[in-house]
Amino acid sequence: MDARELRVSDAERQHVGNLLQKAVGQGMLSLGEFTERMDTALAAKTRAELNSVLVDLPGIALSPEYLAQQQVPITALPGSMPQQQHPQQHLQHRAQHHPQPTGDSGTIRGRMSTISRSGRWSVPAAFTLDTKFSSITLDLTRAVMSTQVVRIHVRDVCSSIALTLPPEATADTNGVEPTGSSITNRVEAGPPYGPLHVIVTGKISFGSLTVKYPFGARMRRMLGT
Repeated sequence: MDARELRVSDAERQHVGNLLQKAVGQGMLSLGEFTERMDTALAAKTRAELNSVLVDLPGIALSPEYLAQQQVPITALPGSMPQQQHPQQHLQHRAQHHPQPTGDSGTIRGRMSTISRSGRWSVPAAFTLDTKFSSITLDLTRAVMSTQVVRIHVRDVCSSIALTLPPEATADTNGVEPTGSSITNRVEAGPPYGPLHVIVTGKISFGSLTVKYPFGARMRRMLGT
């Protein structure tokens, strides 16, 4: 089997997402292009599909340290061919270094529930809120981030969603499609050049979404304290 036809793992998708963020920071991609390519990377099933979002970005390549650790022959340099790895060796290495999670950490689900995340909880690069008739509070002020840009996809009906971001963070809620709902973004909406940029997409029906800083943070910034 051609190595380009082998399936990719979540770790590989996340690493390519980090490379796309690097391309944004270097001015090679706009935020819109980043969003499109990140969607492609998250949906990629094979290495060839994952490679397609990197091939035209000069100087953006997987680090040798990552390749040595993962043994993943993905390349971002046009014209270069990945070395073939036997499928059984790939599966054995993945089993040793990437044990399968016991739960679905990529989706937060709630049905008529109250869900709260605060403190030093681990935030993945991308996750989904699949909620109905619930109250969701996600506090990212002290959370442990794996990436500078966090993508949250919302599928919600009749819920209240509140996101609290650390000072200096930015957010983009333009990708949310509301139906009988309210979308309130009280944080800066600039490009992802700060410590954290949150991109919220999806659909909210008869619910609410609020993105804000901690209480008093805006006043402290105005006063310079």
